[in-house]
Formats: sequence, C-alpha cells, structure tokens
Amino acid sequence: GCGTSEGDFSLQGWVDDLRAAIDHLIAEASPMGIWLVGTNTGGSIATCVGADDPRIRGAALLSPRADFDDWAAQPRRFLEHAREIGAVRTPGYPKAYDEWARELRRFRPVDAARRFAPRPLLVMHGDDDESVPTVDARRLADAHGSAELRVITGAGHRLRHDPRAIALLLGWLDRQKSLTV
Repeated sequence: GCGTSEGDFSLQGWVDDLRAAIDHLIAEASPMGIWLVGTNTGGSIATCVGADDPRIRGAALLSPRADFDDWAAQPRRFLEHAREIGAVRTPGYPKAYDEWARELRRFRPVDAARRFAPRPLLVMHGDDDESVPTVDARRLADAHGSAELRVITGAGHRLRHDPRAIALLLGWLDRQKSLTV
C-alpha cells in the first residue's frame, strides 16, 4: 500500500501487486504486448518485475531509484518515515520486521536493468529531484546498455506532473507502438 491504497508499504507487496495486475490484464484483455510505466519507487519495481517477465515488451521509468541501499542502511528510520507519510498505517507493522528490512536489499533495480535488456527502456529524471539523485537514472541506463535517458532541466521528483515529461513519455510510447506493428 501507499497513499490512499489499502495495506502497508512493502517492496514485496508492490512486486506481488504488479505481477497480479499483469496476470489479470493478460487474462482479461489478451494484449499484443505490455509496456510498463512506473513513477518513483514504482519505476524501480517495474524494472525488477519486468526484467524477469518475458511478457513485458518495454518499460518507461520516471524518477526511479537504482537501488534501495539508503533505505536498507537504516531500515528503522525508513520505517518511521513510511509511518510519517502514511505508507505504513497499521500499528505493529511489519510483523516480520527482519524480513521486511531484508527486502530493501533483495530488490536491485540496477541489476534488473541489465536483465531487462535488450528490451526498450526509457529512463527519465529531473535534474532538480530532491528525493532521488540523477545519478540513479544514469546508473540504470548504463546498466541496461541501450536505454534512452532523458534528464529534464528544472524538473523535480514528481515527473508525472511535468508536462514535458508526459510529452516525452507519450512520444516514446508512440514510437514503441510503431516499431511493433
């Protein structure tokens, strides 16, 4: 969970949710292909899930983390932050704290980007991102090897609200569609 969604934050929970959404989409719609779009931590999770799922044709990541090492270095501090922002609301969560904390090291988007190749990958980042350093985007693009990296001047962390980022994303998705028809 996060924001107004149900549940409490866990990386494994997000991975499970994305896998279930992909399975549901395939069962209900039988799409010709699936391209993932993920923002912030969701972009990092999209990389991890997509890397090991051949049904995923490509992915676009907006302000993703290359890893969760800063969270993993101080998991109790991160858990407290998650409580403060409402990503963890249940008293006593997580019941299995050690496993929850291990997840922060287990999921490695930068390693997943290597496995994602050669499928198309767009990595976008704002050069004024206050939450995730721009170097994370560069690390992901470099690990992939042929990713399209776009750093947007003056943009912050929430690229989904930046019209320039949305225009780049829509253009990239249109190009992917034309390449696969």
